[in-house]
Amino acid sequence: MNILVIGSGGREHALCWAISKSPLCDALYCAPGNGGIEEVATTADLSPLDFDGIVAFCRDKEIGFVVVGPEDPLVNGLVDRLETEGIKAFGPSAGAAQLEGSKGFTKDICAEFDIPTAAYGRFSQAEPAKAFVRERGAPIVVKADGLAAGKGVIIAETVDKAEAAIDDIMGGRFGIAGAEVVVEEFLTGEEASFFAICDGELALPLVAAQDHKRVFDNDEGPNTGGMGAYSPAPVMTGAMCERVMEEIVNPTLAAMRAKGFPFKGVLFAGLMITPEGPQLIEYNTRFGDPECQVLMMRLDSDLLSALLAAADGKLGGVALDWKNETALTVVMASKGYPGAYPKNTEIRGLDKASALEGVQIFHAGTTRDGDRLLATGGRVLNVTATGTTVAEAQARAYEAVRLIDWPEGFCRSDIGWRAIARETGSA
Repeated sequence: MNILVIGSGGREHALCWAISKSPLCDALYCAPGNGGIEEVATTADLSPLDFDGIVAFCRDKEIGFVVVGPEDPLVNGLVDRLETEGIKAFGPSAGAAQLEGSKGFTKDICAEFDIPTAAYGRFSQAEPAKAFVRERGAPIVVKADGLAAGKGVIIAETVDKAEAAIDDIMGGRFGIAGAEVVVEEFLTGEEASFFAICDGELALPLVAAQDHKRVFDNDEGPNTGGMGAYSPAPVMTGAMCERVMEEIVNPTLAAMRAKGFPFKGVLFAGLMITPEGPQLIEYNTRFGDPECQVLMMRLDSDLLSALLAAADGKLGGVALDWKNETALTVVMASKGYPGAYPKNTEIRGLDKASALEGVQIFHAGTTRDGDRLLATGGRVLNVTATGTTVAEAQARAYEAVRLIDWPEGFCRSDIGWRAIARETGSA
């Protein structure tokens, strides 16, 4: 079977890396891909939002299955278009992808179907949103309703900062994504990322992970798309995973069926583990980035067969095996990210870094210029390593980071700190 993966980030590199190992995969393509994906797949210069071009490419290359990585084409209906054209695809319909495309939609689903989440209000005008903030007090969370590349969430420590965030979002910082805001209570606890592959009726849970959203060490600075991750997440015990399935994931699948939008694809629940139990922060409707990278490093089964089963509505009886080790990834980003950053800076030393035992480097914002590798994005590399402990995986990843020659790049130095504190008993 010929496979096409849509996307160009570290997530898509990890997916291509895993899919390329499947005996079901004959030829593997990725559109548009990046400088690292070229090592495992044939790249095609197509925008993920060029639906006509993607359909034509599928016809030309006799693509039997399309795996959609990023959120934009999902929310805009790529899977719907492919299915209309008779091309099998993995990912939710546009209706089901509203779970990520509109935070207000998700909060309303939670309220209607008793799914645990923070108290909230949704607003299309600034003044009522500010009144809600003044009534609730701070800290409080302000979110752009639509897609904002992981940057549309502001945790405001004061009422003044919350009101400024409302003005910022509704003033056009995120374009149409900020036409509406969701304001919600600030939850305290430990964050975790929980994933399940869904076929519309059933959900197959994957292993959990933890992400590091803030740009700087000690969880300081603005939120980003993610500066690193590790799996497993110690806070997600077997009992906690069962609660998440029973209280959050399965009720959401039932809710989406009731709404006429059965969910197929990856349901990614961003959670806050509170003293009372798991609370849903938000949903994404695709693999996380950089969580996907650590999941693929631990997966010990054929990913492609599971994705096909989900697309066919036949997840019953499917099981996935996982390696009993820790995977940890460190994101190397261009200096200035998540703000403005330089482009087309040269990266050297990846061969030495990749040669380390247990290390795999997934590319995000890179391109090839002859023999040179250039950084073209904000998040650029995912330096990923495995180990018997979080501390061992962390040490390997940072050893690889030190071998990479990229003066214009930076990374956090403390990825995995919470889990290592648990390992050493200092938590």
